[in-house]
Amino acid sequence: MVLNSPEDLAVRTVALTAPGDADVVVDIDWSGISTGTERLLFQGRMPPFPGLGYPLVPGYESVGRIAAAGPANQHRIGETVFVPGATCYGEIRGLFGGASSRVVMPAARAVPIDPALAEKGVLIALAATAQHAIVGPVLPDLIVGHGVVGRLLARLVIAAGGPAPTVWETNPQRQDGATGYQVLHPDADTRRDYRCICDASGDSNILDTLVMRLAFGGEIVLAGFYADRVSFAFPMAFIKEARFRIAAQWQPADLETVRQRIADGTLSLDGLITHRMTPSQADQAYRTAFGDSTCLKMILDWRTHS
Repeated sequence: MVLNSPEDLAVRTVALTAPGDADVVVDIDWSGISTGTERLLFQGRMPPFPGLGYPLVPGYESVGRIAAAGPANQHRIGETVFVPGATCYGEIRGLFGGASSRVVMPAARAVPIDPALAEKGVLIALAATAQHAIVGPVLPDLIVGHGVVGRLLARLVIAAGGPAPTVWETNPQRQDGATGYQVLHPDADTRRDYRCICDASGDSNILDTLVMRLAFGGEIVLAGFYADRVSFAFPMAFIKEARFRIAAQWQPADLETVRQRIADGTLSLDGLITHRMTPSQADQAYRTAFGDSTCLKMILDWRTHS
């Protein structure tokens, strides 16, 4: 899947970098479309970012099977793995490089997963991202946004033994699907004593609203990706003695925690994949993922692509 320039997407045949002894070749079964960074790349609104440039292969949410491996990893052939992206396309940039029928990548980055997860394995990246956001002194008691990341945040808070958080969502089409927690429109919520608010909305203008809802000494975690400048009015943040934390890319420990939660049944990935298309429907798939509010997660099925 090559994004030649903003809104110019095509499936192309590209020569892959030859695998080395420490690499594996993975045949991809499914890849997910991110409505955060990939939307910005597709729209040409991505802020300056290391590795950014067109043409590029997007995607960091892929699942496949190891088809070939170097001498030290022959035993892994046939293994089902999560692929967080690849940079194996020569002059075409891999940002993040997972939306391809086949990738070449370092064996160490191919994460073994349970084959029974099947297409739901693409959600591991977002689950690990959500886990990274809640690793702090206090678990969130308010989550903003009931998309995939917001739902995973709520599920992970409960899985970690925290009280069920409140989740804000303004879109009526996304207010259902809660499992063990409450989803409210912000106007229906009167609380102003939240200890930790985790924002998964990506709304650059929301901070003043969130500061007003904090308890004294509370924390706001920015767990979305913000295309525009983020700012807040100082006086109320001063009065609240507010703390701000930016949750960036997941770390190996977050991924391992998520794998354990899935394995022991405390984290469910059910109900999050809502749309499926083939690579030949790529343009429609990307536009649906970015423009249809009923689409939580769109995946591309590469299994029959040739």
